[in-house]
Amino acid sequence: MLTQGMSETLSIVGAGRVGRALGRQLRGLGWRIGAVTGTTLPSARAAVRLIGGGHATHWLTRQVLDSKVILITTPDNAIESVAGRLAEIGGDEWRGKVVLHTSGANGPEVLKPLADLGAAAGSMHPMQTFSDQRLPELAGRIFGIDGSPGALKVARKMIRQIGGVAVRLSGANKAAYHAAGSFACAHVLTLMETAVRLLMSQGFTRRQAVRALLPLTRQTLDNFESVGSRQAWTGPMARGDYSTVGRHVRALADSPREFLEAYEAISRLACVVLSGKPGAALSQINREFDSGLNRKKK
Repeated sequence: MLTQGMSETLSIVGAGRVGRALGRQLRGLGWRIGAVTGTTLPSARAAVRLIGGGHATHWLTRQVLDSKVILITTPDNAIESVAGRLAEIGGDEWRGKVVLHTSGANGPEVLKPLADLGAAAGSMHPMQTFSDQRLPELAGRIFGIDGSPGALKVARKMIRQIGGVAVRLSGANKAAYHAAGSFACAHVLTLMETAVRLLMSQGFTRRQAVRALLPLTRQTLDNFESVGSRQAWTGPMARGDYSTVGRHVRALADSPREFLEAYEAISRLACVVLSGKPGAALSQINREFDSGLNRKKK
C-alpha cells in the first residue's frame, strides 16, 4: 500500500505524553513529522519542541492530511470523536492513508469512519508507562497491535525501528489486554502506596517506609522473572500460616474500609492464581476472614 518514502511522513493527533514520546523516537529514526495537534496551541508547540520537528496546530486542521500516516494519541474516550471529525475534514482524501491509534483498550473499530473512506486503520499500544518526568525507554518493549493488513505493516515497521516487539492481539475482548497492564502497573502503585501508609501508621516516615518496601518489591519481581510465580511466592499464605492472615485481618479492621476489602480480595486472588490447591486455600482463607472479623467485633 505504501512506498518507503510515503511511510516516513507522520502527523500526530494528540500532544500528550504518548504522542511526544513516540514522535521524538520516530523523528530520531528518520520519520518526517507533519502536523502535531493539541487541545491548545501552547500544548502543541511544547510537543513540537520536545519532538524536535513538526508544525503545531490548534486541534484538528487539514494540515493533518499532509502526511500519509496519522497517529492518534489522544485519551481513549476522545478517539472515536476525533476519527469522526477527521473523516469530515478529509473525505475521499483518506483513501490510501494509514491511521493508527495508541489505545490499549479500544480496537480499530473506533476508527471506522476513516476505514469507510478507504484508510488502513489499526492500533499500536506500547505496554509501557508514560510520565511527565522523562521519556520512557521503548526499545525491547511489547507493543500490542491490531487492525487491517496495511495498518499492521506500518505499525510493525515503526515498532521494529524503535526496537520494540510487536504482538498481534487476537482476543475478542481487547480491554482484557489493557486490564493486564493495569494489574502490573497502576494497581501495583496502589498497593505500594497502601503499604507505605500502613508503615507510616506504625511510626515510619514516608522516606523510611519507601526505603523498607522498595527492595522487598524489587526482589519479588526479580524472583518472579528468574523462577516464576509459584517459586517466588512467599509470605504466610505460601507457608500455609493462615492464622497470621487472621491477625492481619484484625489489624486492618482499624484502617480505612478499602484497605481490608483489598486485602481480602487479593488474598482470595492469590489462592486462585498461586496456590497449588486453590479450593482448599480458599476455604482456609474464608474461615480466617470470618473468625478474624468476629474476634475484632467482640
